[in-house]
Amino acid sequence: MKIGAMVGSFRLGFRGGVETAAKLGIQGIQATATTDSELAAENMTKEKIREALDIVHSNGMVFSALCGDFGTGFGDPETNKWLIDKSKRILDLSLELGCGIVTTHIGTVPEEQNEKRETMRKACRELALYADSVGASFAVETGPEKGWLLAEFLESLGADGVRVNFDPANLVMCVDDRPEEALKYLGKYVVHTHAKDGIMLEKKIGEALKINKDALQIEGDAKRHAQMLEMGEKYLELPLGQGDVDFDVYLPALHDTGFDGFLTIEREVGDNPVDDIAMAVGFLKDKLAKFGF
Repeated sequence: MKIGAMVGSFRLGFRGGVETAAKLGIQGIQATATTDSELAAENMTKEKIREALDIVHSNGMVFSALCGDFGTGFGDPETNKWLIDKSKRILDLSLELGCGIVTTHIGTVPEEQNEKRETMRKACRELALYADSVGASFAVETGPEKGWLLAEFLESLGADGVRVNFDPANLVMCVDDRPEEALKYLGKYVVHTHAKDGIMLEKKIGEALKINKDALQIEGDAKRHAQMLEMGEKYLELPLGQGDVDFDVYLPALHDTGFDGFLTIEREVGDNPVDDIAMAVGFLKDKLAKFGF
């Protein structure tokens, strides 16, 4: 497996993020290609594509994937009219940048068969067929639903072009699903991963209360987590190794699926992203060395 990073996580711009990643020994970069980003697909002329490739390759890296998340999901037929077209353009760009993978959130897949699920299925099937036709992958990020449900949805598409961007932290933080369990259903679909960690606040508070029955007596992190929950927060992203993703269990389970691609570090919060990413690189290198991956 290889170590990557979301270039946006550095908060240094595209070139600055790539150069900083190279200094940390990172092998691959994922960049955002939606509207208003530096690599927005609609603005990427042949010259700009050559420039982006030169920046990445001259720093000894490759593109691991592009992010094509417009923040809308695919549950609205009217939105889908433009969203599908823009997603296809980003798939085209991913091929020109040498990775052929675009990650996104599609929205939460309903467990029941209803109109929203059918709208999402039609949109994703169209993208799956298009990705198949050009030799690319449109990778759905895990997290809004449990692994078995996403696998069931992907199976219903009847095409291979929509795959999975596996984010173990999203599963832990959002739906209390163990990554190693989700991989039993999703392993064959995984083409890219995010290396992230975190906790579900309600679950952590529940664990604290099991130890101390008196809610008024909980202190430290548990008290802070309770305050965050009261403010409407449901989960907390944390540096690798500090959350509820058990990397000693997760990484061997991921390896057993046959995956040998990128563990792409994503750090969406924190005051010192470069330091956090550097720590994450060291953490992953230690784990990969431990398991011989």
